[in-house]
Amino acid sequence: MGKKRSSRDANQRRAKKPPASTRPAKTPEPKPLQSARDHERTTKRLGEIAEAAFTHKALNLEFAVCRPHGDSERYDAIVDSREPDIMPKLSRVQVKCSTQMCEGFYRTNAHRRISGRAVPYKPTEIDFIAAYVIPEETWYIIPIRAVRGTSLLFRPKRSRKRGLYEDYREAWHLLRQTTNQK
Repeated sequence: MGKKRSSRDANQRRAKKPPASTRPAKTPEPKPLQSARDHERTTKRLGEIAEAAFTHKALNLEFAVCRPHGDSERYDAIVDSREPDIMPKLSRVQVKCSTQMCEGFYRTNAHRRISGRAVPYKPTEIDFIAAYVIPEETWYIIPIRAVRGTSLLFRPKRSRKRGLYEDYREAWHLLRQTTNQK
């Protein structure tokens, strides 16, 4: 049988431990890295949410929205202006979204990837990028000809400085204008 330990023995064991200030700090467990597949799933899901939000907002603004079958087209939606008494305007719209702020800006891509390279959209492929800044619940309706570079940066609403794409914040009216009016 084992020897019974007294409370005095336990106190001696506790006394032998170095004080907390001299013990090495516990290193935090590293966060598990997100696999490429999980990252793609998360990104794809956010894209689906943004596309659904775009359709909801456009329908509420009395646009007709058509979606291509599959995801082979460069655009996510075709928007019909539904203007009475004039030839309807159809616009090809690529929907993008941003969820996190980095260095004071919300950022989203204004490109697609081919063999790992960022390739900007062309005016022959899409007419507008509809960028949804999810935390701000704000849409930017940007004509593709106004896009500079392969990334879009948006300032938060509370910013005192004017962003490069500020003129396009909630600019849904651009989807109703004819090509000559843009």
